Amino acid sequence: MEQSTIIFGIRAIIEAIDSGSTLEKVYLQKGLRGDLFFQLDKILKKNKISTSVVPVEKLNRLSKHNNHQGAVAKISPIEFVNLETIIEDVQSKSKIPLYLILDQVSDVRNFGAIIRSAECTGVDAIIIQKSGSAPVNAETIKTSAGAAFRLPICKVDHIKDAIFQLKAADIKLVAATEKTEYSVFDIDLKQPLAIIMGSEHKGVSNSILKMADFRGKLPLLGEIGSLNVSVACGAFLYETLRQRR
Repeated sequence: MEQSTIIFGIRAIIEAIDSGSTLEKVYLQKGLRGDLFFQLDKILKKNKISTSVVPVEKLNRLSKHNNHQGAVAKISPIEFVNLETIIEDVQSKSKIPLYLILDQVSDVRNFGAIIRSAECTGVDAIIIQKSGSAPVNAETIKTSAGAAFRLPICKVDHIKDAIFQLKAADIKLVAATEKTEYSVFDIDLKQPLAIIMGSEHKGVSNSILKMADFRGKLPLLGEIGSLNVSVACGAFLYETLRQRR
């Protein structure tokens, strides 16, 4: 973890949140108590910031033994973008919208590879959920070849809320899933679209699948039953690009 992404001390973390900094994760010392801690805990919950309770030894390592007061935070290296603002901006352009929704993709290398493919195929924005998603950290950015700095990423409280916003803007949703008889090649991808990719282990969750307008899968001719999510995502995006060209 790079020192430049770390802040420590309860007051410093509270000030960072109040100033609008994007915190990727906060590490709290196990057994921490006191009025200032409870103030921080309240702010973290209000802003739905991911936290982890850890032994003091880990905090010492993260802060390089500085006076962390039982709290260390990691600041995101990028600024996340408001989804409503992105939708309005995309609608004002003379192009067919293309969004990418990641439903609990948790591996940073998969996330970085997906960002890279998305930037190369003209995706307007990537939408992730605050909880359960891979962080945007140094490894994510490295794997994305810097594309994380070029492509808007929206972090939302719930994927379902994002879907409602997209549907209100007449965006159709295509879920990548094996739970369908339809191939992605049979779906019209030339319309305003959001592609939904699921987690590495469970795929797209059933509640999200029910909200999709279309479901599509990739043909698998070998004995392996599935593709890596970043590879599958690239295939979906390039089929979209092929159809639109």
